[in-house]
Amino acid sequence: MHHHGYLWSGLKERFDNEALRRPPYPVPPLLPEPGDHKAVKVYQRYREVAAEFPTSDLPPLESAYWLMKPGSLVQGTWGDAKEAAAWLGERLTEFAPRFAAERDRDTTRLAQVVSTAAERLHTGADVSYGFYLERPSYLSMAVVTCSPNRSSPELPCPIR
Repeated sequence: MHHHGYLWSGLKERFDNEALRRPPYPVPPLLPEPGDHKAVKVYQRYREVAAEFPTSDLPPLESAYWLMKPGSLVQGTWGDAKEAAAWLGERLTEFAPRFAAERDRDTTRLAQVVSTAAERLHTGADVSYGFYLERPSYLSMAVVTCSPNRSSPELPCPIR
């Protein structure tokens, strides 16, 4: 078992595009009948999401779905849960001055987040955190357990 770290920061408006943050349904919608404009829109949207989800850097709605993304999005890989949690701590320290909420900048609170992350990762669980930055930005960080992932063991590891 090992862990991959992921980080995304960007416009909150882009983060809120949930259709691009979930994998497409495994079975595409039927080809629409000519003139069925609603079905054509659904079919086109499915094709858009099916093409964009695997390559988009947007954080997926479920942490395990990071494993469906390109290996180039992996920010780090660790065999030890404490090392992966330390990476989270470094990123938290880096971004803390930009956190929109003052309570999110509290160093004691951030240390507890890192400690809790290490405990969860040690059990094979994933961790995912999000913080509002200066408007209108958002930060998403995740450490995902791989080989296998506890919630989605069927997903292959993006980096061997």
